[in-house]
Amino acid sequence: MFAWVIAIVLMVAGLLAIYRLPISQYPPIAPPSIAITAFYPGASAETVENSVTQIIEQKMTGFDKMLYLSATSDSAGGARIELTFAPGTDPDLAWAQVQNKLQLAMANLPEVVQRSGVRVSKSTRNYLMIVGLISEDGSMDGYDLRDYAQSNLEKVLSRVPGVGEVEVFGGSTRCGCG
Repeated sequence: MFAWVIAIVLMVAGLLAIYRLPISQYPPIAPPSIAITAFYPGASAETVENSVTQIIEQKMTGFDKMLYLSATSDSAGGARIELTFAPGTDPDLAWAQVQNKLQLAMANLPEVVQRSGVRVSKSTRNYLMIVGLISEDGSMDGYDLRDYAQSNLEKVLSRVPGVGEVEVFGGSTRCGCG
């Protein structure tokens, strides 16, 4: 009986502590990261790597508390450079510093990349929510649904306070799997 009383008292104390602890006591779990995305239409992965990704990477040096930088280039003409900073770094300040350094690299990028724009966003690759779209009557395939999400949902969701990045992926057609 004594053990039950002790266990119940500890559980009640724990529940009360959850509501009384200030949020500032919770440690930062995921380090802040800043993502730079660029698009070079019609270019191969090697061309994107040499003419976009490496040029931007060379300018992204000298940041306080930057842990690491990772970059990818794909055959669809996309480039993504992600800079990860130490926990506790102000993401707004890091974003502004990255934006300033990117302006130095913009003159060296191909004209088509400059025109299409290079986007800098506060990002983390930890998905908080994944939403699936379906066409119940079968009138839209995966590519149509992806296009709908990009044109109607992506910008609206990215303006929601606290959302760092919205990524639309998918686009496969239905599978007649048995």
